[in-house]
Amino acid sequence: MILASIPSPDQGVWNLGPLPLRAYALLIVAGIVVAVWLGNRRYVARGGTPGTITDIAIWAVPFGIVGGRLYHVITDWQIYFAEGGKGFVGALRIWDGGLGIWGAVALGGVGAWIGARRNGILLPPVGDAIAPGIAVAQAIGRWGNWFNQELFGAPTDLPWGLEISVENRPAGYEQYATFHPTFLYESLWLIGIALVLVWADRRYQMGHGRVFALYIALYCSGRIWIEALRIDTANTVLGLRLNVWTALLVGLAALGYLVISSRLRPGREEVLTRPGADPPPLDPADAVEEDRPPIG
Repeated sequence: MILASIPSPDQGVWNLGPLPLRAYALLIVAGIVVAVWLGNRRYVARGGTPGTITDIAIWAVPFGIVGGRLYHVITDWQIYFAEGGKGFVGALRIWDGGLGIWGAVALGGVGAWIGARRNGILLPPVGDAIAPGIAVAQAIGRWGNWFNQELFGAPTDLPWGLEISVENRPAGYEQYATFHPTFLYESLWLIGIALVLVWADRRYQMGHGRVFALYIALYCSGRIWIEALRIDTANTVLGLRLNVWTALLVGLAALGYLVISSRLRPGREEVLTRPGADPPPLDPADAVEEDRPPIG
């Protein structure tokens, strides 16, 4: 059977008594779990302590969610604070959708820095370890847009066009039935990025935050053309969507860091701990072993 179009889910919320289960939220949680799991494995492979990424995630995840929401609300303020908008309460309803990756990465990085500092470790190796997991988490989370029937692209008659209900079509596009599934494009792009990061890290022994910088550069390059396909209302600067400018500037900065860092500090870090940091607390089991008198 040849695919004629991609249907959209009939609903994105399921009620278990008084408890609503939202696909958008469930997918974000699933992405976080995968990112932490993969980040832990990669950090241990780099010589780190098991569980360190989980400890850092306790700080990074809440900061990232708040940052993502702030970026979305600030850059699309009309949705909430213009006449007839959703208001302050609507701006807090994160479960209805709306997280900006730029704010999530920026403020999530602050949380990761706090977590890394509390653990006495360097932040760049942490970023390099979690970068592929973040890409996979984004790829999973993007399917929330599918359930919400949002952030799709221009009309298309391609076989993989996305079916959108009439009530969810933007003004002026009511006559079109199928649109570019930008959620799918971005999800596939992100999976590709994760694979490239893992390959490049193994091939070139990247360190000092360069895996994370490569993730940013690759994501931004894809986000520019994907963003150009979208038809949802967005603020523009000089005729281009704000997110296009953000992707362009952030991507160039990441590329610049990648080049300069490769020249100044080739290879990987020899140690993962911060200079002058207190050593991690001794495991109780190890303490018991050390207190035992020698046999014989």
